[in-house]
This record gives sequence, C-alpha cells and structure tokens, in this order.
Amino acid sequence: MREVLMIGAALLATACADEDIKVTEAEAAPDSQAVLDNLEEQRKMLEARDPSATDGAHAFTFAGLVHEEIPMSAFAGKPVLVVNTASKCGFTPQYEALQTTYETYKDQGLIVLGVPSNDFGGQEPGSAEEIEEFCRLNFGVTFPMAAKSVVQGQNAHPFYAWAADTFGDQAVPKWNFHKILIGRDGAPKAAFSSSVTSTSKPIVAAIEDALAEQG
Repeated sequence: MREVLMIGAALLATACADEDIKVTEAEAAPDSQAVLDNLEEQRKMLEARDPSATDGAHAFTFAGLVHEEIPMSAFAGKPVLVVNTASKCGFTPQYEALQTTYETYKDQGLIVLGVPSNDFGGQEPGSAEEIEEFCRLNFGVTFPMAAKSVVQGQNAHPFYAWAADTFGDQAVPKWNFHKILIGRDGAPKAAFSSSVTSTSKPIVAAIEDALAEQG
C-alpha cells in the first residue's frame, strides 16, 4: 500500500509542478487526497482477485499504469469495457465519455479498463507518468488503466490475442479507442469501432444488457 500511495503522491506532485497548470495549495490538498483514495480503492479491488476465476478474459493479467498489475480475475462477476487508448488521437476526447460511463454504471458493477497503446500512428508515445497525468488532469480519469500494451498483430497482449481468436475480427482494434465489452462470465459480449462513443445508444444498451445478466 505504501508504494501505491507514494506513486500517487509523486504523480500528483509532478502534475502540480507544471507551469501551465495553476493549482493553489488549498486546491491541491483535497485533490491529492482524492487521488490517494481512488488509488487505495483500486488497490483493494485488484488484490481481491478470485484465483478460481480463470474463464475467458479472467485468465489474463495486464501490467498496470500505476498499480503493479491488473488481473482480470479481480473483475470476475463484473462487466468490463476494455478500451485501447491514446493521448494524441482525434478520438482522445472520448476519455470524457468513458469517465462518464464509468461514473454512471460503476455502482452497478461496470469496470472501464483503459489500455494505452502506441500501435496506431505513434499516438501514445509518453511514459507511464505522462499518460497518467494527462488522463487525470485533462479528463479526470479514475477508472483503472493498464500499462502501455501492444493490442494487435503477432505481439499483441495475450488478452487481445484471445479476444481475436474467440470473437473474431470485430475484436481486433483497427485504431485507438476500439472497445470490447466483456460479460460477467468473462466472455466477450460485443465490440465497437473507435468512432462509437461509450455514451452512444449501442454501447449503453450493451452495457445495460451485460449488467442485467446474472454472474
């Protein structure tokens, strides 16, 4: 836990040192506590993984952007919207919609998992610290974020290789902000192209259907 809190504090300090960001001491303290509280909530969730949950997507683990790792087994029984993200893409403003989706359905069990990737147009060149800072300061992202990963091709992360084998070509990202919805049981339920935002009717309907299913 101490390491997580130290990382969160360091990231916040780096962000507040940016000359282009005007944050007063009074404003910084509550924000710092909110960041630490969110990191602690995520840590508890990730540590509460179910080792017996190995079906489908639950068999895979991502390296974490802030946390050491993100085991999909920690999300067993919850629908997960997996999105490959980038900081310098025309679709990057979709982070706002993803955060809205997460906040809307979080209490019902939905997880949004961001997976930064530099696969398309070199549009995610930053370090882990730069990506985390960008997402949090610009879009208030609080959902879990994996470390930068390869999401297509022969070197794709095992989750994405499995999704392609299981769900076909629709599960293969063609660009940044492609979306795969995993059901409570770890099986892929739907996939959506980059241009379909998470607050659009098709994705909302799919999420609500997934939430309505029994785990």
